[in-house]
Amino acid sequence: MRFGANYTPSQGWFHSWHAPDLDAARRDFDSIAALGLDHVRVLPLWDVLQPNRTLVRQRAVDDVVAVVDAAHEAGLDASVDVLQGHLSSYDFLPSWVLSWHARNLFTDADVVDAQATLVRTLGDALAERPGFLGLTVGNETNQFARSNHPARHPVTPAEASRWLTRLLHAASDAAPRARHAHSFDDDVWFGDASAFTPEHAVAHGDVTTVHSWVFTGVAHHFPQGHPAFTWFARYLLELAAAWATAAGTPDRPVWLQEVGAPTPHLGPDGVVPFAQGSLENAVTHPGLWGITWWCSHDVDRSLADFPELEYSLGLLTSDRQVKPLGAAVREAIPRLRELAATAPAATERPVLTVPVTDDGAVLRSQTGPASELFARWVEAAAAGTPPRLALPAGARSILVPADPTRSPTAS
Repeated sequence: MRFGANYTPSQGWFHSWHAPDLDAARRDFDSIAALGLDHVRVLPLWDVLQPNRTLVRQRAVDDVVAVVDAAHEAGLDASVDVLQGHLSSYDFLPSWVLSWHARNLFTDADVVDAQATLVRTLGDALAERPGFLGLTVGNETNQFARSNHPARHPVTPAEASRWLTRLLHAASDAAPRARHAHSFDDDVWFGDASAFTPEHAVAHGDVTTVHSWVFTGVAHHFPQGHPAFTWFARYLLELAAAWATAAGTPDRPVWLQEVGAPTPHLGPDGVVPFAQGSLENAVTHPGLWGITWWCSHDVDRSLADFPELEYSLGLLTSDRQVKPLGAAVREAIPRLRELAATAPAATERPVLTVPVTDDGAVLRSQTGPASELFARWVEAAAAGTPPRLALPAGARSILVPADPTRSPTAS
């Protein structure tokens, strides 16, 4: 069982990628390793790496390699994202896909060629670095295709498949011994209009990633302190496993790539219990590769315009002091490893069946936080053993276009 943190640089946040301070990064990594964590997820900015479609800055690539090496010096392995993309409510797209140069991130042939070049370049540079775990295509790239995005990049499920195939093949060609993935928010699991689907989540890359954020749904439907909060991450893991089994890959690993404790939705006194409960509930999932907490260090309040919750998500403060949250995670890790080692097999748990139509189609909203399925699952989990979710072989999600006058189609 792996335990790590999404690395948020303590000085300058991700803007520090414009001029990385390796001494500061080494101190950051030492403070992360002191919590007993074993890996970090590193998220360089796309517009810094590739400011022009045909220019990948070698200095910026070297900076990523140097940061990965600094993590290794502290005893931390590192996973690296590529198309960054989107972070903490901000978009970091290069100028050559914006305004007068606006082009679709997923379907424009020149754009996808450039993205594949960047993936290969980073993969080549990192493939032999000690402690390198693999590449993730980018952070929640599916959000650019959402109907409510202010500068939407429309895509169909078939086009999304081609895009993911192209970029993940570039990653595996460049670094064949590493484990590569793509990441997405829970719109993939619960959004009826999402062109990125559960089938994409479990069919592309070497591991299924899960991002668990209670503010996206749970906090809207359940009061603070309800068991739904601490069971949500585990529910997402179960849902991911159900979709993988339906796709014929029941042993596919799952990575809880993001889980965090948003203070505005939990209350100041609820952060530590939420973290403890969420981690305890997640580690006994039999297919779990590891958990990567969001995030390592708080966003410094000298930086403006972040959503309030972003300023307090760190395990450590922006001056590297261990917070009660970080101390709780540090103290819990030995016990969490024991829990993971003694978890019951999936076959030993009760089963809840995901509702499907007669021909095996799933309306994704019927599995979300507002659904009867989720309420039943949480009630059963809180009462004893968390149920395993089941889908029939070959189950498929339904795509309901944002235009309500159009007919639903299977993805």
